[in-house]
Amino acid sequence: MVTHSARRDVFQAIADPNRRAIISLLAKERLTLNGVADHFKISRPAISKHIKVLTECGLVKIEKQGRERYCEIKPEKLNEVSEWVEQYRQLWEARFDRLERYLEELQANEKSSHQSQSKEKKHGRRKK
Repeated sequence: MVTHSARRDVFQAIADPNRRAIISLLAKERLTLNGVADHFKISRPAISKHIKVLTECGLVKIEKQGRERYCEIKPEKLNEVSEWVEQYRQLWEARFDRLERYLEELQANEKSSHQSQSKEKKHGRRKK
């Protein structure tokens, strides 16, 4: 049987705007759970659930120091997202390059067509 936490991945973590905000916050500084919660208008239990998702997918590490639990980001886990996005960036760049070549070809053909028409008018000839 697959547990719920085993199915968590980095994409689930970044799907929620609150979790993305937590990631951004922790990228700037290491904070306690209460320190994280102080930056949000949602309940502390809700923050704890978001932190749990982030830890289950490996984006956040919780370290206990005395009575406090500190949250620390593990940004290398975001490489999965970066790699996934990169393949689509390459795809779109290739498509835009093809579009650019096609538009340049159209412009060249249009320019050539206009020049031919101008010469014909100048010499009093018309195409049949």
